[in-house]
Amino acid sequence: MEEKENLEKLEKEDIINESTSPEEATDGPEGEPSMEETKIEELSVEDKLSAENQELKDKYLRLYSEFENYRRRTAKERLDLIKTASEGLVLELLPVVDDFERANKSEETDINSLLEGNLLIYNKLFKVLENKGIKPMGELIGTPFDAETQEAISMVPASEDMKGKVIDVVEKGYTLGDKVIRYAKVIIGS
Repeated sequence: MEEKENLEKLEKEDIINESTSPEEATDGPEGEPSMEETKIEELSVEDKLSAENQELKDKYLRLYSEFENYRRRTAKERLDLIKTASEGLVLELLPVVDDFERANKSEETDINSLLEGNLLIYNKLFKVLENKGIKPMGELIGTPFDAETQEAISMVPASEDMKGKVIDVVEKGYTLGDKVIRYAKVIIGS
């Protein structure tokens, strides 16, 4: 029986030796990898991390340069928009300027004709401004002074019922939409 047991042990050892690869045969005690295998694995892990690090750096640089290009492009577009924002208004005002030049060149001596021509040009200019949303402030004389839409340039003695009210408008005020773009310059009673 001992011989049978010895044969079985030898067969098991042969099977174990055949199933183990040459790499596993270099294992140290208790199945731990040898020093050479550990170094190879560390190098491959370091290589992998280094490659991943390089890839992330490349992605970061590409993103950064893409963002910088976007920032420059939008800044340039903003400057171009600011430069050409009033182009539409200027194009509409040019015919009015042409009318003034023609009026100055005319040899008309009749005062009524000159006044009528000036009135036509004024109306044309005013229509252009209205189309752009610019409106004059309404009638202000006799209304209470409003510091949010008016600028008092002088105070004059006035009767009791006109104290704190607008007596005269020196310069009209204008609004663009709801925003005051020029305050009305007024004289108020004190």
